[in-house]
Amino acid sequence: MSRTALRICPLCEATCGLTLTIEGTAVTGARGDRDDVFSQGFICPKGASFGAVDGDPDRLRTPLVRKDGELREATWEEAFDAVAAGVRGVVDRYGPNSVGVVLGNPNVHTVAGALYPPVLLAGLRTRSIFTASTVDQMPKHVSSGLLYGDALAIPVPDLDHTDHLLLIGANPLESNGSLCTAPDFPGKLKALKARGGTLTVIDPRRTRTAKLADRHIAIRPGTDALLLAAMTSVLFEEGLVAPGELAPHLQGLDELPDAVRGFSPEAVADACDVDAGTIRALARELAAAPTAAVYGRIGSCTVPHGTLASWLVDVLNILTGNLDRPGGALFPQAATDKTPRPAGPGHGFALGRWHSRVSRHPEAKGELPLSALAEEIDTATDEGEPVRALIAVAANPVLSAPDGDRLDKALDSLDFMVSVDPYLNETSRHAHVVLPPPPPSQSPHHDFAFNTLAVRNQVRYTRPAVPLEPGRMAESEILARLVLAATGMHGADPAAVDTLVIDQTLGKAVKEPHSPVHGRDPKELAAQLTGLNGPERRLDMMLRLGPYGDGFGVRPDGLTLDRLLAHPHGIDLGPLKSRLPQPLKTVSGKVELLPRPIADDLPRLRAALRERTDGLVLVGRRHLRSNNSWMHNVPALTGGTNRCTLHIHPEDAERLGLRDGAPVRVKGAGGEVVTEAEVTDAVRPGVVSLPHGWGHSRPGTRLNHALKDPGVNVNQLLDGSLLDPLSGNAVLNGVPVKLATGSAL
Repeated sequence: MSRTALRICPLCEATCGLTLTIEGTAVTGARGDRDDVFSQGFICPKGASFGAVDGDPDRLRTPLVRKDGELREATWEEAFDAVAAGVRGVVDRYGPNSVGVVLGNPNVHTVAGALYPPVLLAGLRTRSIFTASTVDQMPKHVSSGLLYGDALAIPVPDLDHTDHLLLIGANPLESNGSLCTAPDFPGKLKALKARGGTLTVIDPRRTRTAKLADRHIAIRPGTDALLLAAMTSVLFEEGLVAPGELAPHLQGLDELPDAVRGFSPEAVADACDVDAGTIRALARELAAAPTAAVYGRIGSCTVPHGTLASWLVDVLNILTGNLDRPGGALFPQAATDKTPRPAGPGHGFALGRWHSRVSRHPEAKGELPLSALAEEIDTATDEGEPVRALIAVAANPVLSAPDGDRLDKALDSLDFMVSVDPYLNETSRHAHVVLPPPPPSQSPHHDFAFNTLAVRNQVRYTRPAVPLEPGRMAESEILARLVLAATGMHGADPAAVDTLVIDQTLGKAVKEPHSPVHGRDPKELAAQLTGLNGPERRLDMMLRLGPYGDGFGVRPDGLTLDRLLAHPHGIDLGPLKSRLPQPLKTVSGKVELLPRPIADDLPRLRAALRERTDGLVLVGRRHLRSNNSWMHNVPALTGGTNRCTLHIHPEDAERLGLRDGAPVRVKGAGGEVVTEAEVTDAVRPGVVSLPHGWGHSRPGTRLNHALKDPGVNVNQLLDGSLLDPLSGNAVLNGVPVKLATGSAL
């Protein structure tokens, strides 16, 4: 007999509410939850395929431990014994920095992935930290840190109320949004146009989003910062700067005109391949709109000037008075945010507090570039020990980082590696221990990260839709035991990890004058927490201490876990509101418009005016039915348009004698791949495009469907040397490549 259960979709950043159909313990169907306060019934192909993702027969069900060179099934006790011996052996002999930690994108899609890695990093005390952020979004974190003093203070466009939306390097009709959590992004863009608003898309590809736009600008890849700087220059030149109510909160406005002098539309037009008149029109339209928002994403982050482009996105919003006002770009307020502190100066944001051992890359937000992971393992220097042990949590850097071949070999040289992953994939196949979390139906869900980026304030939580299968271990317990094993406390009760966090958090809260629990007894507060387990008690604590919380009884109508559970479709907390100056944590207590690292990097952007890449350049591509390398093992989400082909413009194909469907060799600084050509005018001349996350052809994996159509790894074309220097983000777009066809193959 079938039943239904609610679940928030964990398969992309849109976080749509689902209604699952369940027969026994199997998810047999998924549809949009029409009563969900945020998504209101919207669903995309990934959500509709939840059951297929959840029930993939290739998912690992028991731990694997390497014995005599082979990964074999083992008990959980054997697995964690091996982790404790492997990790602690390396730490005791070589020190904490000899243990690297890699956190992949799926961590932000689970409750456990949000709660336990910070505890792991604090306990290990390693500086060898790498995440997916440095092949994706780190420029936005760095620019926000420099502007606002907080790398997590990222304003999002007020999609439901803006009159004018300018997207650069973003394709939300395929990605469903990124660093902007918005169920039914396509519907919101159509609603914008229906109410008379304007949509402008700047992208070298004519994406599905670009086809919807009123104006599409096919910019030359990698020149995003130049175009945005030129728009900024126009605002000053033509007297269009009007920060309005933002003015008292700004520092550095007077210095900004000199900083962008020389980036006129006429100066950048040739480099961007965008007419100067068009650039001026973009700036004037932005300034003239009643409300407007500029939104940049991965295409403008994964370029040589990604941090400058991210900074200029916010500068344009600020100069037109559209930051922190309805219809512009606003700072969300999540229910689990820390208790809002009074406005005033903070500690600010610093870069380069330490550097990588080999290439001396500066840290950003406590992380080193993922591009540097291979050299940190395989290269000896006098600067300390290389990475000898690796903890990979939901990460597949062999496919997601540049030069996967080198990293592949480097991982084989490690003294020890543990991977928390549901699959034996291109990275986890190297591990000495693989710890598989259960499928999403057997896990709870709350969006700690994405609610801080949501276009409407709301809070939702769903408990597991299906009981934990016998022999499985909850992801929260896996990660808690990993913390204990890696930090010298192997064998302790995993619940001790949650108790420690609760005690530390409440102990700090009662000492903060602005906290609703100031001066109270932390033990008495801890006793009030509800929930079935440690993660739920931690969620209850965060809700109570948060901006909408009950303050442990101070505000009777405030949020608690019990109140949230009484609203299974979520609680709407209202539209985004103006919040400045409260979010600011800069030393000045103001928005610092021209921070020193930005000013020091502008000469490099000026030099780009004289640079011109001859030949073809490569850009990436997203597919609606996949999220990085996660879902290529699910038949329902592959095939059709979700294929690993090289998009090439007809003019370039004719010049090279390349036919549609023919094999083509793509060569880059890091290597070469052979794939299938797809001739299309969706890319501008001089640009070719390969999607990210493919290359499932390495031996030793257990991805049976993905092996049937493995595609090629676009990141193998990169050698890892191209980085945005401020953020350490890999340069993935605008990369020079050469093609070989026919007999040259």
